[in-house]
Amino acid sequence: MRITLFYLVKNAIKLFQNKKIRVEWDENKEKWFFSIIDIISILTNSLNPRKYWSVLKTRLKSEGSQLATNCSQLKLKSSDGKFYNTDVADTEQLLRLIQSIPSKKAEPFKMWLAKVGRERIDETEDPELSIDRAMQTFLQKGYSKDWINQRLKTIEVRKELTDE
Repeated sequence: MRITLFYLVKNAIKLFQNKKIRVEWDENKEKWFFSIIDIISILTNSLNPRKYWSVLKTRLKSEGSQLATNCSQLKLKSSDGKFYNTDVADTEQLLRLIQSIPSKKAEPFKMWLAKVGRERIDETEDPELSIDRAMQTFLQKGYSKDWINQRLKTIEVRKELTDE
């Protein structure tokens, strides 16, 4: 299963399933930040995603999660054209948030996260699996086998040089 969540451009509104997601690129942190309210709206179909987020924050805090505490706020453009402080999450926080939302729409993301987690654990036991995964990814992106082999050799040479 391949899940593509967002196609991003700096400081833009993106669409996912024909619904708007406000995003912002932070140059200093070199991270994307996503509007939590927009994500909750999409995954829950809640009539009041702000209230949903408020209740979820309370639940997460009671469970000891730092997610709600560590969320930042950015001024994002709202539907009335004005800019308001809005809770945002970076990619890691967003993935953790999705895990906390009981929703049929969130389930494919949860399954994907579990699969990726299992793959990374397997790769710690057998590092060759990560090389195989890299090769598969490059092939899926349309690179030739010659290019992939050259790329992997270049990475190895660079590692040897930096070790020295």
